[in-house]
Amino acid sequence: MFIINFKNYEEIADLKSLRLARAASKVAKKCKTKIVVCPPQHLISETTKIPVTVFSQHVDIAKVGSTTGFVVPELLKKSKVQGSLVNHSEHRISPQEIEEIVSRLRALKMTSVVCVKDVDEARRYARLEPDFIAIEPPELIGSGKAVSKERPEVITNSVKAVKDAKNSTRLLCGAGIVSGDDVAKALELGADGILVASGIVKAKNWEKSIEEFALAFTARRKI
Repeated sequence: MFIINFKNYEEIADLKSLRLARAASKVAKKCKTKIVVCPPQHLISETTKIPVTVFSQHVDIAKVGSTTGFVVPELLKKSKVQGSLVNHSEHRISPQEIEEIVSRLRALKMTSVVCVKDVDEARRYARLEPDFIAIEPPELIGSGKAVSKERPEVITNSVKAVKDAKNSTRLLCGAGIVSGDDVAKALELGADGILVASGIVKAKNWEKSIEEFALAFTARRKI
């Protein structure tokens, strides 16, 4: 799993995000790697017209019906969105909300990616059996310093914490990933994929950067 979170960066303002999504689609096909894009909420409908897997950056516990200003998972499903990030470090929610959202996404057969800040949270939320736990130490997000190199023990300990839950949840690695080497190191340490944002979005050549990351997955499959 290779997830690109577009966030709300200026680089993807207007419809430039669609160019990034098309680049991801092209590389996914070329490298035979599953790449997921998470565009800003207001650009989701346009992005789902591109042959690429689309996740939401966030969902709320609001219900279908007379609710205003919320992102409702059931409506995302009808818009061909296949999953969502949950509890990103820039949009933290309560444990009760996390539990409800994971349950609702599972019922909808949508993929849940619960973001956590440390090993203790990885252990706690893995018990909810989301599809993925994404470990992202907040101090390294957007720093250009990859957790796989700066704090590799966070990944190995999180891998163990997730496995201890004895379910199907898998671990993704995020925070500071800016190169194919960073990706390769994360996979070597036991992660099943990556969650990246600025390392791709702020790159000068989106397609080249995405392909560099994707080739790390290809190389790992050959081992």
